[in-house]
Amino acid sequence: MLQAHSLLWHYLWVAPNLLLLILPILIWRGDIRKHFPVFVFFAVASGIEQLTLYVTDVLPSVAPMTWWYFFWAGLLVEALIKFALIGEIFSAVFGLYQSVAKLGKVLITGLGVILVFIAAVVAAYSTRDNTHWIVSGAHLLEQTIYLIECGLIVFLFLFAQYFKLCWGRVSYGITLGLGISACVHLATWALAANGNFDAHGRILLDFAHMAAYHLSVLIWYYYLLVPAKSVSLAKDPPPPEHNLEVWNQELERLIHQ
Repeated sequence: MLQAHSLLWHYLWVAPNLLLLILPILIWRGDIRKHFPVFVFFAVASGIEQLTLYVTDVLPSVAPMTWWYFFWAGLLVEALIKFALIGEIFSAVFGLYQSVAKLGKVLITGLGVILVFIAAVVAAYSTRDNTHWIVSGAHLLEQTIYLIECGLIVFLFLFAQYFKLCWGRVSYGITLGLGISACVHLATWALAANGNFDAHGRILLDFAHMAAYHLSVLIWYYYLLVPAKSVSLAKDPPPPEHNLEVWNQELERLIHQ
């Protein structure tokens, strides 16, 4: 069963992406679509991208190099959307401080675009570890994107924790799913790069990555569709130790000068 093109392999590639395409339909009439439009676009784009790669992989008429061209294009588009999504999450977490939220969103999105562009150039001109540059370059670009994504997610968690901010259920669920998928991918890549794995061992690592992605999609379904339990607080929570409102006021003052 744990073989390429086995029934489980087909399921793990197709099922989570079909679920991603269905998810925007299920949340279309709610407030999630209004507050997280980039996530809706991300779900649709990622589902279409992966299903396109699946179809081109199983069709014998599609040449291997053509598949890698599709992979490159999809990887670049998905990366840009992901960084815009992380910026959207930052804006939602810091929503009470509008100036800080807007600045963080612009910086994260802009930084992501610049880093993706630099990573693409470096990948295209890097030392080849494969006969075809497009294969080795795609591997390098993919790992670089996941590394940047993990760094931004860790920064977001630490920044919110430092200022004692409460996560919204949806923003936390989206970030958790992204983080799990990115961390597992980096872990499997590190094992593949430093371990002496044969072909079957690398296939098992691919299964681990595909399973983690499926788990991320299920996490998004849970946090976006299952209502949160209402919890009554006996007393108001203590105010945060660090006053982010000062930063927000200073940014407002600088903007309106």
